[in-house]
Amino acid sequence: MSGPLAGRVAFVAGASRGIGATVARALAGAGAAVAVAARSEEQGKLPGTIGSVAAGITADGGRAMPVSCDVTSEASVDSAVAATVAEFGGIDILVANAGVLWLGPIESTPLKRWQLCLDVNTTGVFVVTKAVIPHVRARGGGSLIAVTTTGVAMTDHGANAYWVSKAAAERLYLGLAADLKPDNIAVNCLSPSRVVLTEGWQAGGAGMEIPPEMVEPPEAMAEAAVRLAQQDASGITGTIQRSEALTF
Repeated sequence: MSGPLAGRVAFVAGASRGIGATVARALAGAGAAVAVAARSEEQGKLPGTIGSVAAGITADGGRAMPVSCDVTSEASVDSAVAATVAEFGGIDILVANAGVLWLGPIESTPLKRWQLCLDVNTTGVFVVTKAVIPHVRARGGGSLIAVTTTGVAMTDHGANAYWVSKAAAERLYLGLAADLKPDNIAVNCLSPSRVVLTEGWQAGGAGMEIPPEMVEPPEAMAEAAVRLAQQDASGITGTIQRSEALTF
């Protein structure tokens, strides 16, 4: 396919549904070959599988492959990245989107929920980013994008495991931008400006009711991700971007 990302390869972690699936489709529509990576090989409690997303991209004329990937397992991530490189020849773009949601108050948060948020939302970003960096460097540069949340800055609304884990991911990426600038790799964080009512949000949003004016379509995140995916270290890097505010 032609487009601003023609000839590039994107690895999208957490792409079986929600924001990740929408971003994967948008990157493919912009010309990238896309590895649709997630644990969801079979239909589970939430709708969407890596196979269905990849098949939809292919049906629309794009290039995609489903890749089984558990971001909490280094072996699983390494295998998924190797499969992507074997199929598409390299990796230019990473979208680290895999995440779990827990918005309950700290005092009523089970330790296993706290640990799960850190394992997926922080360590998972570290593991997949670590695995992809050598391949992006080998291409002469590229773009790494971590999907975070505006909740990181909402300290007046209290604390929860989700926001804390995403804040750590933001610190990881802001520091990594400086480390990877000599390799011509852009490193940025991207969050919705408002709330995207994904399947995961509806399942784990602690019963919060979101006013219509606070709801953002997932396509806003997809458009912003395509813009950031076009960057290298000579462009936008070391930033935290909000989807609907991203203009350049």
